[in-house]
Amino acid sequence: MNRCCLLGLLWSWMGWVSVIHGAEPGSRSPNFVVILADDLGYSDLGCYGSEIQTPHLDSLAASGLRFTNFYNTARCWPTRAALLTGYYAQQVRRDAFPGVAGGGTRGSRPAWAPLLPMALKSCGYRSYHSGKWHIDGTPLTSGFDRSYRLDDGGRNFHPKGHFEDDVKLPAVPPGGSYYSTTHITERALAHLDEHRQLHADRPFFQFVAYVVPHFPLHAPASDIAKYKDTYRVGWDQIRAQRWKKMQTLGLVTGEMSAVEYQVGPPYDFPNQVKAFGPNEVNRPVPWNDLTPAQQEFQADKMAIHAAMVDRMDQEIGRLLQRIRDMGQWDNTVVMFLSDNGCSAEMMVRDDGHDPEAAPGSAATHLCLGPGWSTVSNSPFRRHKAWVHEGGIATPMVVRGPGVLANGAVRHDPGHVIDLWPTLTDLAGVTAEPGTGPTRPGVAMSLGETSSAVERELWWAHEGNRALRVSHWKITALKDSPWELYDLTTDRAEQHNLAATHPEKLQELTARWNQRAAEFQEHTKRP
Repeated sequence: MNRCCLLGLLWSWMGWVSVIHGAEPGSRSPNFVVILADDLGYSDLGCYGSEIQTPHLDSLAASGLRFTNFYNTARCWPTRAALLTGYYAQQVRRDAFPGVAGGGTRGSRPAWAPLLPMALKSCGYRSYHSGKWHIDGTPLTSGFDRSYRLDDGGRNFHPKGHFEDDVKLPAVPPGGSYYSTTHITERALAHLDEHRQLHADRPFFQFVAYVVPHFPLHAPASDIAKYKDTYRVGWDQIRAQRWKKMQTLGLVTGEMSAVEYQVGPPYDFPNQVKAFGPNEVNRPVPWNDLTPAQQEFQADKMAIHAAMVDRMDQEIGRLLQRIRDMGQWDNTVVMFLSDNGCSAEMMVRDDGHDPEAAPGSAATHLCLGPGWSTVSNSPFRRHKAWVHEGGIATPMVVRGPGVLANGAVRHDPGHVIDLWPTLTDLAGVTAEPGTGPTRPGVAMSLGETSSAVERELWWAHEGNRALRVSHWKITALKDSPWELYDLTTDRAEQHNLAATHPEKLQELTARWNQRAAEFQEHTKRP
């Protein structure tokens, strides 16, 4: 008899005991809630240095663990593929890569790379999805039992493309009460209520994927009003304040990265930027170099970004309270992270931008831009789509049974590929679906003991590349030479050691190339 079967018998016995003693059934094997933000910067939560009000996530961190060296893939769709398959996105054709046919946003995963719900089914789990998808296939064909899928994140107040259980829903007319963050939560709450009523004897996996704070900057007016004056002091001062708080919290040591004044958005759309009006800037220039009108415009944009994060935290609070009401709080592992760093992108899509409309309303399509994105990614370099630390470092908060529950800060390197082995280990999965190569992730160390495993973590996205081994990291911009950094003393990647440590550079570049060749071979497997 395998481990899952033994656990199943134990769940049944404990379920009977729990009914006798008045406890909720279904509290034996841990439930999992994974909450994913979109384009959230490393320092955008209060518990990671921000001035934004995030009391629910701060409380989650205070009763669990915060990871300081946790990573995503620098982009939304590769991160979702890596998180839910346990493979690097390039291995499973979900990010474009030289020598790989069909990779990228339209790439189809091999048959040996199912999503996490398929593995959890073997141990009795029901799985629920609410929010952004951005993976090939659909939620229900990929193992989720229920789903609310929002494909239209550019219309936070009136989406046209959203689905319930893979069936398209009518477009939401403008002017109603719909707001994406709130509605994604409402659907997740409905899934929990249904689970409690119909499947209380089984554990659940809930994947909640918010579309905020991705552009366009949309938020309820009442939330924006809370931050109306917060950012009048400018991005230079806010960045300095965050850095001071982060050091006090023990998150990052060393120095903060220098502002890269000549680095703008990763994709150049100058004509679209003009649509935002004369007060927009596409470089992180010194705050005092802006006109008063420009300063007001920029401060208003960051107020909307803060409101989006604030509202997400409020909704997370409702979600966590529902789990408490179910009697499952002490039996639920909750994880929160971001799919990439904050975005410096500036473009107009969806319904366009009306400069006369109230900032943050449905008729607008404002983007944060590199000035405030530099703040959100403090203290690191670069932004979403780059594989410097600013593009790939994510806040990672974990709380639940078996998790060190004293608000500790853990510096072990980790990556979204680690969620598969972590959650399947906690669930007791022994026979994994699929016949693919060994997954590259490792189970996260969540208890008293920090991991002593030397990690090798690998990145490639749109020609940008990186590899981290222990405290050493190499990184390179597209068509540019490799750089070498010692992250023990230089997490902000300010001192390139390529010239002084050529042997280490050669060693790590050889390892990056080796992994790239292996992953290209993986994609050839059906």
